[in-house]
Amino acid sequence: MLEGLVQNDFPLTLQHILGRMRSVYGDSEVVTLTDDGPQRAAYSDVAKRVDKLAHALAGLGIGESDRVATFAWNTQRHLEIYLAAPCMGAVLHTLNIRLFADQLTYIANHAEDKIIFVDDSLVPLLEKVAPTFETVETYVVMGDGDAGSLPGKILRYEELLAEQTDEPFEWPELEEKQAAGLCYTSGTTGNPKGVLYSHKSNVLHSFGACTADAMGLSSSDRMLPIVPMFHANAWGIPYAAGLTGCSLIMPNKFMQAEPLAKAIEAEKVTISAAVPTIWADLLKYADENSPDLSSVDRVICGGAAVPLSLMQAWEEKHGLRIIQAWGMTETSPLGSVARPPAGAEGDEHWDFRNKAGRINPLVEARIVGDDGSEQPWDGETTGELQVRGPWIARAYYNDPSGDDKFDEGWLRTGDIAAIDSHGFIRISDRTKDVIKSGGEWISSVDLEGELMAHPCVEEAAVIAKPDEKWTERPLACVVIKEGEEVSTADLASHLKERVAKWWVPDEFAFIDEVPKTSVGKFDKKVLRKRLEDGELEKTPVEEPAASSWG
Repeated sequence: MLEGLVQNDFPLTLQHILGRMRSVYGDSEVVTLTDDGPQRAAYSDVAKRVDKLAHALAGLGIGESDRVATFAWNTQRHLEIYLAAPCMGAVLHTLNIRLFADQLTYIANHAEDKIIFVDDSLVPLLEKVAPTFETVETYVVMGDGDAGSLPGKILRYEELLAEQTDEPFEWPELEEKQAAGLCYTSGTTGNPKGVLYSHKSNVLHSFGACTADAMGLSSSDRMLPIVPMFHANAWGIPYAAGLTGCSLIMPNKFMQAEPLAKAIEAEKVTISAAVPTIWADLLKYADENSPDLSSVDRVICGGAAVPLSLMQAWEEKHGLRIIQAWGMTETSPLGSVARPPAGAEGDEHWDFRNKAGRINPLVEARIVGDDGSEQPWDGETTGELQVRGPWIARAYYNDPSGDDKFDEGWLRTGDIAAIDSHGFIRISDRTKDVIKSGGEWISSVDLEGELMAHPCVEEAAVIAKPDEKWTERPLACVVIKEGEEVSTADLASHLKERVAKWWVPDEFAFIDEVPKTSVGKFDKKVLRKRLEDGELEKTPVEEPAASSWG
């Protein structure tokens, strides 16, 4: 075999990204929103603080492969931990601040966290569960707020850094396959599962995220990552920004529509990323207050299906372009991005925008039928979406109970999907959410999107309800906009113009709010439990839609 004469042994580690932030993009900045106004730091200064933090971690006995946990908002300090821990050979473990206490206990103990960095505003949350952590020795509080009654050794972040030498840290030589980060799934069934990212997978994912057909980050961008840094590495944005010199506007605890809109306006944000519920709230604020959002070129939106009506409303009213993306914690998470092919216009353009997106470079995908056979890419034939690639998990961390999610290198996503000849994925449902009525599938995702296109509907989640005749029928759980009124007949009529008649629910449940998971997705298991317990008041359609079943 004739080998190429390039440096195939050059390690792809996060140290390379830190080095670029220190030198090539030293003038780019991190802006963190605070109670006292925005705090700014150049990338070069952030890199110096990363050196100090690495000295501090080494002094605290943190060594190779030790888990360094965070319980924090999106801030400059959190970014410094993102860089220092993995670059010194430790493993960054981001704890989800929105998980239930028993889930946090399981995750911290399963990961065997040794130290936790916690924002002072989150101490009251953490101190309730901290006594159940079996391996944590030290807590580092970020900010001047009360440290509460945290057990073990308690340190202050800024005091810790101030005690360190100004000498650069001697970064060790790392293998690119070494573990760099650990994120856990939100645990919709059973215990959360850990996904262990390597240095190489993080670096390659950063390159993939920065391609023009994905996020397209560059040194001229100013990114507002609203997606939390505890959710799949904030979709890889911190590392992708460091790779390209994109400035970061960190929202901290200010996650409400008004401060986010004001930050976009003041900091001239060019790109942002968040789940659909955030952009639905921001749309209401923008409609009522008309902030100047003209600097924004694009918004990456994912974590759940993005309603077409939301994308169109933003574009028509405010000229802001929302780009749908798909991924999972297991995919680091970027798997596909919905940028239409050249020449797609009108309805065809929006049809592409309404899909989960085109498969990213270095990601391979297939559709597998119930019988295990691979299905054609014809845009119509559906089955389970399976993916593989250099930043996609091949197993869960220290948890064989999840082995059934992997098939000889392929990740079984649990999404029911089709792929067309352009490589665009159309996800019709989750395997656990699809409604099987009379032997045929009904897509809860499609029904939700069409319901949320109704001008009086704020949110909609569709679940299956038992039916003697058809086995299952859809039950639409609907949140009506404040000050609006709408009947079940109105909603059924609206749907009949947009979906197959037999898809139209024969009953609706009007609720105050759709429950959300820790990462902002609709939590349908809560609605299913309410239905099972008789807590959902079902209102029939005056002319039952089920009578039109074919």
